[in-house]
Amino acid sequence: MDLATIIGILVAFGLVIAALGGDGFLFLDFSSLLIVIGGTIGAVLVTYPLESVLGVARIIKKTFMSKADDPTALIAQFSDYATRVRREGILSLEAHLKNIPDDFLRKGLQLTVDGLDPQLIQEIMETEISCLEERHLKGAEILQTFGNLAPAMGMIGTVIGLVLMLKRMNDPSTIGPAMAVALLTTFYGAVMANLIFIPMAGKLRARSREEVLVRSMIVEGIMSISRGENPRILEEKLNSYLPPKERKVRS
Repeated sequence: MDLATIIGILVAFGLVIAALGGDGFLFLDFSSLLIVIGGTIGAVLVTYPLESVLGVARIIKKTFMSKADDPTALIAQFSDYATRVRREGILSLEAHLKNIPDDFLRKGLQLTVDGLDPQLIQEIMETEISCLEERHLKGAEILQTFGNLAPAMGMIGTVIGLVLMLKRMNDPSTIGPAMAVALLTTFYGAVMANLIFIPMAGKLRARSREEVLVRSMIVEGIMSISRGENPRILEEKLNSYLPPKERKVRS
């Protein structure tokens, strides 16, 4: 569970609602919501395939539920693997493969145990990282598109409201509702874009960078093990991926 995302949304919406004071219900308008939400979804459906848009719920879930791996724990894990390999040989890792929850790490070690050429292992794993990054960035791109289109739909709603208002100027009772539609659609579009979609797209990009970093470390560790490098050298290589304050120091 990502507390930063939850806290950020609660704080943002909480402060906006608090700023409305006791007049919050005046900002509820079904027609305005229909224009912004319906128009945005429709425009996104034109932009992306149906299956991609239907997967938005799963994409949004990653901003709340995704948990980054601990790079320092990964370094300790690879150090243990390297020490074991130097003492008992590469086949000693085979018994531990089934206990590794990370599919990517398990696959890399399995290929190493199977005796594949290190260069081929590296190519396979780097291709998988590239495909993973592409999938993540596509999800962020969809959310970014939602964020770009929501304010535009708000502006369309504003134009609709102003046209209705101008056409009914002879009836003063209709001016208020028409003006409400004109202003609230812009409000809804701006809120959805800047408090939901664009921040979530940014969070997905950050998650993608974190996961790519960890997987790049895994590839480096796999390559060191396949070459039979000293555990100390392996640690130094993996530590170079991290900021100085986060690096694992051998005791």
